[in-house]
Amino acid sequence: MHLLKLAYLFITTALFFLICGYGCNTNETYYLSQGEIFHTTYHIKYKYHKPLDNDIVRQLQLFNASLNPFDSTSVISKINRNEPVKIDSFFLTVFNKAQDVSAQTSGAFDITCAPLINLWGFGFQHSDNVTPEIIDSLKMFVGYNKIKLKDEKIIKEDSRITLNCSAIAKGYATDIIANLLESYGIADYMVEIGGEVRGKGINPKGTCWKIEIPQPIDDHTGSITKQQEIIDLCDRSIATSGNYRNYYIKDGKKYAHTIHPKIGYPAESDMLSASIICKDCMTADAYATACMTLGVDSSLQLLNHLRTAGHEILDYYFIYTDNEGKMQVKTSLKAESEK
Repeated sequence: MHLLKLAYLFITTALFFLICGYGCNTNETYYLSQGEIFHTTYHIKYKYHKPLDNDIVRQLQLFNASLNPFDSTSVISKINRNEPVKIDSFFLTVFNKAQDVSAQTSGAFDITCAPLINLWGFGFQHSDNVTPEIIDSLKMFVGYNKIKLKDEKIIKEDSRITLNCSAIAKGYATDIIANLLESYGIADYMVEIGGEVRGKGINPKGTCWKIEIPQPIDDHTGSITKQQEIIDLCDRSIATSGNYRNYYIKDGKKYAHTIHPKIGYPAESDMLSASIICKDCMTADAYATACMTLGVDSSLQLLNHLRTAGHEILDYYFIYTDNEGKMQVKTSLKAESEK
């Protein structure tokens, strides 16, 4: 009888610890890590038993050392200067994705657009000095088909070709941190870097993460915000690109901040804001930029082609102006009444 009691005690104790291993971790709570990286801010919320600020910062610093074109010691800076450098996994992943998106968009997205971006300057501060002759001379060094990866080295058709991954890097950084959290077994998190977001699991209220799509408002300062839509982000990512905050007006004409790689000028598009929703944030980031360049009709054709060709489904939320100058919306997302 004594042995039976011991066996019963052992079994019930083992069952208790087994059950608690799955659902009795009372130490877990939601933590918020936030700071600045890549000249922008980040906010990361996750459910875990301890804060991971140091791990997050360390991963962001590694990413920065690879893809920050403003860091003279980074991998991409050395590639731009044609210096010998070992390509790391960060750069390799971004480069391969960038080349794929460039091919799918026929060059509407292109990381070799750096010379044209530098020509116009941040906020178009050099716009008065831009001439058709200068643009034509720089377009010789722009084109995703003028670079390739061979034996872990970037081969350029011309040594003056330079790269800028700013239109895809924030999205991939978001994925990197999401992967870091998942490596710890974290199932509930939201990672936001510079407005690009990836969410998984549930928020502290027990629902999918609620992400705002802002209404396009002409505002250079970025201080005026108005909500356009709130979407549920359930195990997906969203990236938004818009022309309503970064633009300039010359001779009564408005020019957007997105440089068209093929023509060398700011893209003239009816698109005010393009949001792409898909599994990973890097893909969403790149295609959101491409859609700003393409405009609404061409973007819809592109996304339909990707869908029918068997690519990952990319949902969209486009805000644009119609022929009468009125703001309109086209989206593949279901309205709340349809859910």
